[in-house]
Amino acid sequence: MSREATQPSGSVARTVSVVNQKGGVGKTTTVVNLGACLGALGKRVLVIDADPQGNATTGLGVTRGSLEASLADVVLEGMPAGDAVVRTATPNLWIVPSTIDLAPAEIRLVSVFSRERQLLRAVEALRGGYDYVLIDSPPSLGLLTVNCLVAAEGVIVPIQCEYYALEGLTQLREVLDMVRAEANPSLRMEGLLLTMFDSRVRISQEVAEDVRRHFPGNVFRTVIPRNVRLSEAPSHGMPVISYSPESRGAQAYTDLAREVLENEEKRSGTWVERPDTGGAAG
Repeated sequence: MSREATQPSGSVARTVSVVNQKGGVGKTTTVVNLGACLGALGKRVLVIDADPQGNATTGLGVTRGSLEASLADVVLEGMPAGDAVVRTATPNLWIVPSTIDLAPAEIRLVSVFSRERQLLRAVEALRGGYDYVLIDSPPSLGLLTVNCLVAAEGVIVPIQCEYYALEGLTQLREVLDMVRAEANPSLRMEGLLLTMFDSRVRISQEVAEDVRRHFPGNVFRTVIPRNVRLSEAPSHGMPVISYSPESRGAQAYTDLAREVLENEEKRSGTWVERPDTGGAAG
């Protein structure tokens, strides 16, 4: 992995934060694998790891101990964001990595002027070099997550297909409404993403039905299955399309990447229907 200044891609990146205050729902898995799959489809993608746990960083094979800079230096010390960008081994994929040094941000940012816009400033300095910026948020609704929402144009909310899946969504919607009202009126819901789906288990089917019933029109067609290869890939520092490209997990995230691109094309009026476009059935 190497630090590298990127060249302008000729477009301005669409910035999407992946958010859910619950842990273990597939936020980091989604950021890493959606980013890799968008890269495989020819898009230049920057991942911003805004979680002090740094799992997106290690999941993309970046060794935190060898880093010269991280998001903490950008957000807390004023370092130019481009100085913290690292090229990953995955084609078309870069990352602003995270370390435990970001953990004090919730406290240190409280006294900072425009504290909710620190990450936005970093994103604005980088958007010209990429097609997509994907932000991995921490499992909370604190100041770091608010920064992720203020910096984004869209939000993806992963929801695991298990008991209590909808728990906390009301609070998350309230935070989204607050951010729209006070700091980022253009923030939109990209979609709810059903994760860890197991067609053999009734609760998975029931949760999927409940989510679609409660949030009609706001749920991705693509469903991410519970998949062994998807679970193994982070321990090898790879996205699943590099670790096991034929796996169901790799196919599902490829389908999600295509759906994200399709939705963007529909918004811009450039969408042309393709016979291979469609989501994974789980």
